[in-house]
Amino acid sequence: MQRTSRHRGADPEDERSFGASRLPILRQATSDLCWLLDHGYGIASATELVGDRHHLTRRQRIAIARCACSGEAKERRDGHCVAPPQLRGQELWLDGLNVLTSVETALGGGVILIGRDGCCRDVAGIYSHYHKVAETVPALRAIGQLASQWGVTKCHWWLDSPVDNSGRLKGILHEVATEAGWPWQVELVTNPDRVLSATDQIVSSSDHAILDRCQRWINLARQVIDKHAPQARIVDLGLEESAQAGGG
Repeated sequence: MQRTSRHRGADPEDERSFGASRLPILRQATSDLCWLLDHGYGIASATELVGDRHHLTRRQRIAIARCACSGEAKERRDGHCVAPPQLRGQELWLDGLNVLTSVETALGGGVILIGRDGCCRDVAGIYSHYHKVAETVPALRAIGQLASQWGVTKCHWWLDSPVDNSGRLKGILHEVATEAGWPWQVELVTNPDRVLSATDQIVSSSDHAILDRCQRWINLARQVIDKHAPQARIVDLGLEESAQAGGG
């Protein structure tokens, strides 16, 4: 279990679920799921349908659900995504646990998914408990270094207060920022999604709900992973548009 692990890395099921021999099936399943979303199906029922059709495990179903989105959603996300030069002189508002756990997972050798929208996502995620791992501080430093290089004036971290140990994580964030001299602000709120969806500041998240509502966002986790975790185990389930001809 992640919460008792010293690393946020590989899972014993990863090779069986995400090995090279499974990628064609996962990519077809993701294509099928995107087709269903394009035709108005709900994500839960569509994932169940596709998962049953392709005999997917629970982790594989989580993976395709996190990687899929409708063409309309992808177009909207593409249109609101900003490039790093646009961050100079700006604040960056981060969906804290969302961004951090993806970078931790990449540094720890766990599976990192690439979705149809180009975002990086991990498989496990955080539900009710955050556990500091060996990759936590290196991940925060990697994020901070890149934000500093981009000329960000302040990183404003938003953490989920209902998640156990979020207060402890706030202290770690302050320690890392103080040591490096970075202007970071950390806030605990019940629902970061609501805050990040409504702000006019540039947001960093891979959460579908935030990406579908925010005004501006940047694909920070992927940029950090590309630069600081070249050894990351990438499972690319993003789709070429030509693959979207149908879900049959």
